[in-house]
Amino acid sequence: MKLLKDFSKTLSSPVFKVLQEVIANSDAKGFVIGGFVRDHLLNRSQKKDIDIVALGSGIDLALAVQKKLPGAKGVQIFKTYGTAMVQWEDIDLEFVGARKESYSKESRNPEVKPGTLEDDQNRRDFTINALAISLNPEDYGTLIDPFNGLKDLEQGILRTPLDPDITYSDDPLRMMRAIRFATQLDFTIDSASFDAISRNAHRIDIITKERIVEELNKILMTPKPSKGFILMEKTGLLKRILPELIDLKGVEEIEGQKHKDNFYHTLEVVDNLCKNSNDLWLRWAALLHDIGKAPTKKFKPPVGWTFHNHEFVGAKMTYRLFKRLKMPLNEKMKFVQKMVFMSSRPIIIAEEQVTDSAIRRLVFDAGPFIDDLITLCEADITTKNPERFKRYHNNFKIVREKIIGVEEKDHLRNFQPPISGEVIMKCFNLKPSREIGLIKEAIKEAILEGEIPNEQKAAFEKMKTEGKKLGLIFHEKTI
Repeated sequence: MKLLKDFSKTLSSPVFKVLQEVIANSDAKGFVIGGFVRDHLLNRSQKKDIDIVALGSGIDLALAVQKKLPGAKGVQIFKTYGTAMVQWEDIDLEFVGARKESYSKESRNPEVKPGTLEDDQNRRDFTINALAISLNPEDYGTLIDPFNGLKDLEQGILRTPLDPDITYSDDPLRMMRAIRFATQLDFTIDSASFDAISRNAHRIDIITKERIVEELNKILMTPKPSKGFILMEKTGLLKRILPELIDLKGVEEIEGQKHKDNFYHTLEVVDNLCKNSNDLWLRWAALLHDIGKAPTKKFKPPVGWTFHNHEFVGAKMTYRLFKRLKMPLNEKMKFVQKMVFMSSRPIIIAEEQVTDSAIRRLVFDAGPFIDDLITLCEADITTKNPERFKRYHNNFKIVREKIIGVEEKDHLRNFQPPISGEVIMKCFNLKPSREIGLIKEAIKEAILEGEIPNEQKAAFEKMKTEGKKLGLIFHEKTI
């Protein structure tokens, strides 16, 4: 891998000029460290957050820099951690005093003491994140690389600066970060490091669910999340975090009939979806769309393997999973639930002759998420048979075209009944009753079946007809 080792352009930017000036006119020493340096070397889009390690007080250095940066917001100080944040334009500068850390087995929060730059680099998670650039007059712009992080970057390897067992046991979140970086950067985890993650996987249990989900989200937002989930499965992390996915793993054979490995199928669906959508929650839906298959799997001769009602079961499991992981139980969860619940509907339609009625019902049930649902279902086509693959995609193309036609004519995506319950009550001189619901349902069904257009006049006539069937008296004077 070719690295961009020239820092001159970056270090000549206004923010670095100010850092250089402040450090030169003070007793402080400062170094840029971590992700900013790594991403510069990799020539990735430059991070907008810059970590600066100070020998001495990071807070004092932050206060001095803030005064020199025109328009910089006030310094945010976090005394507990000895850190400070300065926001300038679209850049976040985080200052911290160099430190050394010691951990207890019960917590990832370390006991912190002042230290040297070497101490600070020792505590970093990976060699590629321990790289530092001097901001000091005597060696401004010099790369400081005590652990051969540059070589690891060139070779695409993730390695810990110190003993990986200690690194991961001290702060188990680093195991998730290793897998996330391996997925984001398409790097390989060093074998000693990989084995240490496997040995220490149980330690992930002390990490808060929120921090784990943050890493899961970052893995899901990569171009190929399957790499991260396979690494989690191989190291034993996945069964502690998302056992629902592990339960999908494996193939059973009875009477010569097999079912596919739904774990690897799921990961293929996620990767397929990522080519066409950057929506995090749709990616979660792809990840969870088949979780109901493990508890519903049955072998029924002569039919073979069945997963009856797995979408309904999977939707219920989605709620429990979100709750367990302390994920949002709001509209985002409901969206994922809806996608899981409806994940087979368009596929069934695509297998059969597509009727306008089926399309209307699909659009009505999916509402504003119909495009997301079709995108998910297209990603779910993982057959290796080229003829079947082509046929499915052609059928989905027809489904999409029919959806456009139905939408233009019937406006079902955000369906509102053309006749309200209040109108029905007034026309038949009714109080709230089951008859109102029956009439509204009959109007809706007539629209979905294409018997009447989704228009007030046609719906009004249908209301009168249905009222008559129920023995109600229509009061024309009330119109």
